Amino acid sequence: MSDTTVPVLIVGGGASGLMTSIMLSHYEIKHILVERHESTSILPKAHYLNQRAMELFRQFGLAEDVYRVGAPVPNMASVIWQTTLAGDGPLQRKRFHKMDCFGGGRLTEQYEQDSPCPSTNYPQLRLEPIMRAHAEERAPGCVLFNHELTAMTQDEDAVTATILNRATGDTFTVTADYLVGADGGKTIGQLIGASMVGAHDLLDIVTAHLKADFSQWWEDDVLIAHFINPEAGSYPSGGNMVQMGPTWGKHSEEWAFHFAFLPTDDSNLDEQAILAKIRELLGVGDIPIEILRVSHWSVQGSVADKYSQGRVFLVGDSVHRHPPTTGLGMNTCVQDAQNLAWKLAAVLKGQSGPALLESYGAERQPAGMRIVDWALFTMQNHFVVDAGIGLLPVPVPPEMHRAVFEIFFSDTPMGASRRARFAEVVSTQRTEFQAHDLELGIAYPSGAFVPDGSEAPPVDPMGSVYHPTTRPGHRLPHAWLEHDGSRISTHDLVGNDGRFVLIAGPDGQGWKPAAEAAAKAFGIEISTASIGQDYQDVDGMWGPLSGIHSDGAILVRPDNIVAWRSAALSNESAETLIDALGAVLHR
Repeated sequence: MSDTTVPVLIVGGGASGLMTSIMLSHYEIKHILVERHESTSILPKAHYLNQRAMELFRQFGLAEDVYRVGAPVPNMASVIWQTTLAGDGPLQRKRFHKMDCFGGGRLTEQYEQDSPCPSTNYPQLRLEPIMRAHAEERAPGCVLFNHELTAMTQDEDAVTATILNRATGDTFTVTADYLVGADGGKTIGQLIGASMVGAHDLLDIVTAHLKADFSQWWEDDVLIAHFINPEAGSYPSGGNMVQMGPTWGKHSEEWAFHFAFLPTDDSNLDEQAILAKIRELLGVGDIPIEILRVSHWSVQGSVADKYSQGRVFLVGDSVHRHPPTTGLGMNTCVQDAQNLAWKLAAVLKGQSGPALLESYGAERQPAGMRIVDWALFTMQNHFVVDAGIGLLPVPVPPEMHRAVFEIFFSDTPMGASRRARFAEVVSTQRTEFQAHDLELGIAYPSGAFVPDGSEAPPVDPMGSVYHPTTRPGHRLPHAWLEHDGSRISTHDLVGNDGRFVLIAGPDGQGWKPAAEAAAKAFGIEISTASIGQDYQDVDGMWGPLSGIHSDGAILVRPDNIVAWRSAALSNESAETLIDALGAVLHR
C-alpha cells in the first residue's frame, strides 16, 4: 500500500479493533485497520459472550453468525464444583455444588425478559475469524493483518503513523484524523504515556487447550467445572475446565483447562507435566488427551490512567486488564468500541463538536474501573469458597488435606455442618456466575447525556439484580413491540447507522415536529417512534419501564444509551429538545 490519508486508523485486530472497524463501516467512515499478527487469536482466551455484547452483535449484523455456532443456553446453564470428573474411589467424583449460571436454569425467565439476546459461549480463536470476515466484507482492502505500526506522531491536525508490511518489509505512511489503539497496550498506550494503575502479577495462570472425549462423564448443561483434588498436599490444589466446542454439551471436542499458581510457585511446567496434572485431577485414567497448546499469563487488576491523548484513543485491553472471573473482558472491549465509534463518526461528519470525544474517557473509564474491581472481587471470592470446604491457604500434609474431604462427605453431624456451611459460602459466588447487573446495568456518572435530576435505581451489592431504567446515562431497557405484524425490540428502534431516535408515548405526537426541528437545527437525522401509535406494546412491558407519561419522550443515542428524557410534552418541547441535543453534541 502507498502512503494514504484516512479519517481513522485502527491499530489492533482483536475483538475491540475489529468491532470498531465494523461499526465505522456502518457509519460510513473510511478507515484502515492494521494488525501485526498474520491471523486472529490462536488461543481460546475469552469465550463467554454476555447479553450486552450479543445486543451489539445483533445491532451490527453479527449475532446470527455467532448464535449459529455458539453454545445454546441449555448447554452452558450451570457451573459445578467437585473432586474429580471420573473415578470410583471413595473421594472421586464427589459433587460439592451445582449453580445456575449465565442465564441458564431458573435464571432464564429473568434474562429473557431483560434482553432480546441470550448469552452464548464461543471461544475467541473462533469468534475473531467471524468478526474479521465481517470487517473485511464491510471495508474491503482496509483490514491489514501482518502489518505493524512502527512509529507515530500527532499534532493539532492529524496523526501520522509509519506502517510496516511484515511480509514484504515495505513501509508506508498513514495520515489520519484519529487513531484508535486496540493493541492490548503493547504500543499505542506507551506512545501516549498511558500507565496501567492497579495490581499486577496477582496469580500465574497456565492454560492448556486440549482435545478429549469426556462425554461419558460430562453433563450436557455444564459449562465450567471446578475440580479440587483431595489427594493434593499443596494449595491451591485444583483447576477448572471449560467446554470449548465446536460441539456443545457433553460431546464437546475441545476444552480449556486452567491452573492457578501463586507468584511464588513454580508454574514453568512443560506439556507432559501439565498433562499428568490434568489426568490426576480429572481421574480419567489413560483415555486419549491431546494437548493443542499451553499458554502462560499473569493476572492483573489495572485500569489506564487516561483513555486518550489528543487525537489518539485507547480501547479494550489497552485500558483495562483483570482476571477472567465473571467473563467481563471481551464483553467490555466491544462496548468500549461502540461508545467511541459513534462519537468519532459524529465528529468526522460535522454533526458534533470535537469536545464530544472527551466524553469517551469520562464514560468508559468508570465503567472500566467497575469491571476490574468486580473481576478482582469475584476472583478473590474463590479463596472464600475453598475456605468453605475447609481448605487452608497454606501447604499442609496430604493426610490432613484428605481428612478435610473425608469429614466433608461423611454421614456425620460434622459432615452435615460442613456441607451446610459450604452451601451458604458457595452461594456468594453468584457474584461471578449471575452478575446480571454488571452485564446490563450500564450507567455513566457523567458524559454525553443530560441528567434529569432523578435518583438512580438501587444497585444490588451482589450484582445479580438488574433494575432497568430510562434515566439518562443508562442503557435503554428492552421491551418487545409489534410493528406491521413483526415483533421487534425497543433496541431495534435505534438502528446501526449512527442516528439518534426519539421514543415518544402514545399521546406524544407533538414530539415528531420537535424532532424534525432539532434535526434541521443540527443537520442530522433523528428517527421518531411513538409506542402506542407506530409501535404496539403488546406485552405491556414498555409502559412500566418507560419512566415517562403518555405524552413524554426519550432521546436515545446510537449506542442505545439514553441521552435525555422529558416526562411530558410542553409548549417549549422543540426548544427543550434542541437544547438537550446541543448539550449532548457540544454544538
